[in-house]
Amino acid sequence: MGLMKNFFSQTRKPEGTLGKMMLSGMNSGHAKLADWGFEHLPKLSPKQAADLGCGAGRNAGELLKKYPQAVVTAMDYSALSIQKAKGYNQAMIDAGRCRVIQGDVSKLLLEADSFELVTAFETIYFWPGLEKCFSQVAKILKDGGYFMICNESDGTDKTSKKFESIIDGMRCYTPAEITAALKAAGFSEVTSDHHPSKPWITVIARK
Repeated sequence: MGLMKNFFSQTRKPEGTLGKMMLSGMNSGHAKLADWGFEHLPKLSPKQAADLGCGAGRNAGELLKKYPQAVVTAMDYSALSIQKAKGYNQAMIDAGRCRVIQGDVSKLLLEADSFELVTAFETIYFWPGLEKCFSQVAKILKDGGYFMICNESDGTDKTSKKFESIIDGMRCYTPAEITAALKAAGFSEVTSDHHPSKPWITVIARK
């Protein structure tokens, strides 16, 4: 139980050997969920986009492909994730279209009113206070900008509730809880979708 707990806890902030093992499967393991989430985005042409809690960097890479005119900022709390995400997106970093930085969602140091799109895949489970962190996201978005959240858990599924008891600091949220926090943080429009056969959810908020 101790080793299993330590391994799954790497989802929060990967570090060390176990963190490398977790990150090695993260891009492929979350790809189908992320691609389902991307399908929900409205038609956009962002010049600046950000992926918060970027993990090993795959979703930032997908943003770069989807929006070839955009500069994408990938941010994570984990230094090891930053290393992996830089490696994954090195060509776009060299081209000046991507930057990968370490940061804290509860104290975002990104430029205010600068992004048309912000994404967060499989990460808000670990954010220290949704309303506080969502307010930080609202701060960096331009008026009319979008924030997309994509989670594997709808806050009620048994598997994810089990992981809540294993991983310190993890909290799975329902779409209603996420929506309430987004509106309290200043977002004006919030829509959500639930996968027809899985507990996956996508929530999109507009500033």
